[in-house]
Amino acid sequence: MAAAEVYSPTAAAAAQQQQRGKAATQVWRTVVGWIGFLLQVLLQILRGTPSCAQLLSFVGFRYPLLSATAASDPSPEVAFMPLHSEIPADAAPVPAPPPAPLERLTVVLDLDETLVSAYESSGLPPIVRTQAVEAGLHCFDMECISTDKDVEGKQKVNHVTVFERPGLHEFLQKTSEFADLILFTAGLEGYARPLVDTIDAHNRFKLRLYRPSTVTTEYREHVKDLSCISKEFSRIVIVDNNPFSFILQPLNGIPCVPFSAGQHSDDQLMEVIFPLLKRLSLQRDVRPALYERFHMPEWFQKHGIPQTDQAV
Repeated sequence: MAAAEVYSPTAAAAAQQQQRGKAATQVWRTVVGWIGFLLQVLLQILRGTPSCAQLLSFVGFRYPLLSATAASDPSPEVAFMPLHSEIPADAAPVPAPPPAPLERLTVVLDLDETLVSAYESSGLPPIVRTQAVEAGLHCFDMECISTDKDVEGKQKVNHVTVFERPGLHEFLQKTSEFADLILFTAGLEGYARPLVDTIDAHNRFKLRLYRPSTVTTEYREHVKDLSCISKEFSRIVIVDNNPFSFILQPLNGIPCVPFSAGQHSDDQLMEVIFPLLKRLSLQRDVRPALYERFHMPEWFQKHGIPQTDQAV
């Protein structure tokens, strides 16, 4: 019998032992593979929640819908890192910034027959003064320098009796709280300055303008051009008993009833002018409101004065 056909117990045992070793090695590799898989899953959990496609790829499956770019990404965990929004989804929209605060209103005030009524003392009938005082009007006497000279060449001194319009001091005080007050009179400074010194003891007028500050137009003299005060006309008004004083800025004018010593119950300042100025102080542009109330451009046209550029 040939040597290859001879049965050897030793050889058979060695073969069985070899097969058992291979099986153990395969089992060990499988265990190590699963341990590695579990460690990778744990690592993904620590870095961020893994996707289903990642879990499948760890056990040997290929997810067919993944793009080539995603499959070849050397750092797939970066693409799946959770992104935190700085603004919560349910947060309220950012409010619009508040409008710029309004500048103070500028109120230009006429003097004679608007704030006061003045008479030469020598020509004032005593009965007029007596009745006015008894009715509650406040009046005072003053001296003012005249433009005329006496025979010796000295400046004449005139004696004047001044009646204050009812509510004058309250009007100046309350209006100055929300507006800058400016006196603009066509009167001469020698007369107007001492008068205003008396009625404005608290210096509420920011500026005083006299006759030299007025201009002459082809229609009227002593016109009060507001451009000498401001180039911006949206927040300035002029109160005057003579509307022709503001023909250059008709949309900024407030005509008022002339005042005299005989008007004992006059209430224009506090009952009419003050409430209007208070409302205008809340307007970004006073001109539309004044036009709706007075229609001064049309009034001037009826008197033969065409509209100016500011009125258009």
